[in-house]
Amino acid sequence: MDIVKTAAAGSLESSDLLVTVEPAESGVAVEIASGVLRQYGRQIKEVVLETLSRLEVGAAKVTVVDKGALDCTIRARVECAVFRAAGRAEDFSYPWEGAVRE
Repeated sequence: MDIVKTAAAGSLESSDLLVTVEPAESGVAVEIASGVLRQYGRQIKEVVLETLSRLEVGAAKVTVVDKGALDCTIRARVECAVFRAAGRAEDFSYPWEGAVRE
């Protein structure tokens, strides 16, 4: 999926996170800000990268501001931000049955 514009999903409330997805020339870059970065930073990054891979995102800059979100919330926010950043709804079909599966 091609990222054509900047989009975000989530909030800065407790147990949530704010994910921002931006276009990039090539590759995927993930930046994480979290109060529990030392304990869970690796896991957060792994979930983000796995979700991007399942959505076939080849180039993007992803910024995550974590406030204690669970993995399922991370997946949902990344998926939502990617679909928002992919452009017009007419350009692709939403996988209503769920694009991201565990």
